[in-house]
Amino acid sequence: MSYFNLYAQDGSYYRSNSRANDDEGAHSDSTEGHDEDDEIYEGEYQGIPRNDSVEKADRQVDGVGQSQFRDKAQYEGERRKDQEELAQQYETILQECGHGRFQWTLYFVLGLALMADGVEIFVVGFVLPSAEKDMCLSEPNKGMLGLIVYLGMMVGAFVWGGLADRIGRRQTLLISLSINSVFAFFSSFVQGYSSFLFCRLLSGVGIGGSIPIVFSYYSEFLAQEKRGEHLSWLCMFWMIGGIYAAAMAWAIIPHYGWSFQMGSAYQFHSWRVFVLVCAFPSVAAIAALTTMPESPRFFLENGKHDEAWMILKQVHDTNMRAKGYPERVFSVTTIKTVKQMDELVDMGGEATAWHQRWRIKLTNLFHQVWGNFLTVFNPEYRRTTYMMMAVWFSMSFSYYGLTVWFPDMIKYLQKQEYSSRTKVFIKEKVEHVTFNFTLENQIHRNGEYFNNKFLNMKMKSMVFEDSLFEECYFEDITSSNTFFKNCTFISTLFYNTDLFKYRLINSKLINSTFLHNKEGCMLDFSDENNAYMIYFVSFLGTLAVLPGNIVSALLMDKIGRLRMLAGSSVISCVSCFFLSFGNSESAMIALLCLFGGISIASWNALDVLTVELYPSDKRTTAFGFLNALCKLAAVLGISIFQSFVGITKAVPILFASGALAVGSFLALKLPETRGQVLQ
Repeated sequence: MSYFNLYAQDGSYYRSNSRANDDEGAHSDSTEGHDEDDEIYEGEYQGIPRNDSVEKADRQVDGVGQSQFRDKAQYEGERRKDQEELAQQYETILQECGHGRFQWTLYFVLGLALMADGVEIFVVGFVLPSAEKDMCLSEPNKGMLGLIVYLGMMVGAFVWGGLADRIGRRQTLLISLSINSVFAFFSSFVQGYSSFLFCRLLSGVGIGGSIPIVFSYYSEFLAQEKRGEHLSWLCMFWMIGGIYAAAMAWAIIPHYGWSFQMGSAYQFHSWRVFVLVCAFPSVAAIAALTTMPESPRFFLENGKHDEAWMILKQVHDTNMRAKGYPERVFSVTTIKTVKQMDELVDMGGEATAWHQRWRIKLTNLFHQVWGNFLTVFNPEYRRTTYMMMAVWFSMSFSYYGLTVWFPDMIKYLQKQEYSSRTKVFIKEKVEHVTFNFTLENQIHRNGEYFNNKFLNMKMKSMVFEDSLFEECYFEDITSSNTFFKNCTFISTLFYNTDLFKYRLINSKLINSTFLHNKEGCMLDFSDENNAYMIYFVSFLGTLAVLPGNIVSALLMDKIGRLRMLAGSSVISCVSCFFLSFGNSESAMIALLCLFGGISIASWNALDVLTVELYPSDKRTTAFGFLNALCKLAAVLGISIFQSFVGITKAVPILFASGALAVGSFLALKLPETRGQVLQ
């Protein structure tokens, strides 16, 4: 949370982000929270041990004028020295706390947040086949709806990542998940395309904070020898999110009976139930996260010794009781805290309106977040940041580009196979016949139809060219991808059909009438139920990452992050060349599973590496920025790769393999973090 206390002398200033301001009530809150059932060892309980440096800072609060003009370079040097000492001591404390029930509880809680991120990626793709009809979506509109989630996640990753380093991991994650839940809920009820697009955008903004915060948050409770493995296990929940989304779509969306409507203005179909159900992981994560504490490392970085000590004691006692050693006492008495710089901000006096005070506070918070982001490009981090940007961009460009290109290629192959079965009829003459069955995938050229009736039927992918219809009757016709080209209609009646005039291309109407045309969307949608195939392919593609997740978790701390990242990227690069052999639906599905199973190890290694390369006060800021860049690369990759569907495979293959080759080469230039304490 953000702390703003008025400056005591005249009320016209507040102190931002200062340890001294939080003393009043801090000790009482911590000591009063002592459980009567807790056993007290080694004498009477004397309250929370205090760090000498903290007590000294408390006594010097009145020396604000002197401290605020401290030389910035000297301050930064002292702060870095404090961070190095804290990193070493914090690792020792985590070793004493052990790895047990507390970390596993937090693992499942944060796993729900990561699961919500995985669900968000798949929601729009699963609902499009149904939502496109309800909302009458054109191809550009469908494309925008698919990309808007990534754009929202890009903004969210940057914003929430920066805020988490200033107001705390837990609080920021709660806010971001709440925004995701609220707008995911609203999106299931709104009717218009623009409203749905807006809600999915803000839902994406909310969930964008999940990945950068979750990995940073969890890493600060893990000792060095456990960090790589357990962060990799945490990645499993992203896969579980994809499986959950596919299973729910399979179980809910095809049940068209799960719907109701109020007149013609409001409709609630089964796909909206699916959207609502997909918000459950986020809601569950919020409920579970309220029971967990803030990261003690964040508190120590911000000078809050007492709060951090209490949380670390909680971790220790929880693990020791679970292991059968309740008598073990948390032996840590003092913990190093990082020096804080007092910042005075003019609040304009007590007469200032509340909204102006909030504006000043938010403005100051923005400057703090932006200033912290710029430090990621300081000389000591600049090379690492640029290298990480290149690796994240290349990985995301190829991965997201290919994972969307695969299903599009499968659809293209299905369309090609469907077209190969088209039946062609030339110069047929039909008289006094009643058609009351489905006509599908046919081409009729130079035909003559006299006194025929077309009743209660569907026309799917039908084309009539240079044909004559005389004294014919069309009633209750539903059509898709059906066109009449250069045809002539004489004394023909169209009653309750969707054969709108735009389907009659260069055709002549002589004494012909349209009565009671069907209302609704005038776009063509395939009536083929390809939804099951979409869910099945997504389910297989997501499940295929399970072996890669297991292997990366078991080997991450044994072979190192760089070898895992570079090795997986090289193998993924090689696997791209097998795409040229994907000439059938089954082959493309197999290649999708192969690529996903191999590349997941790269993502796991990249997540661990990003957490460990940056110090605690910049960790979520840097992670959020890199994850935002990842989503930007995803948008570019999806847009570029989709444009080559049905044209050529060579360009996507070259783009993907080239990006992965560059990423694997640059990954080897990064510093190895295995065996190092968390900065």
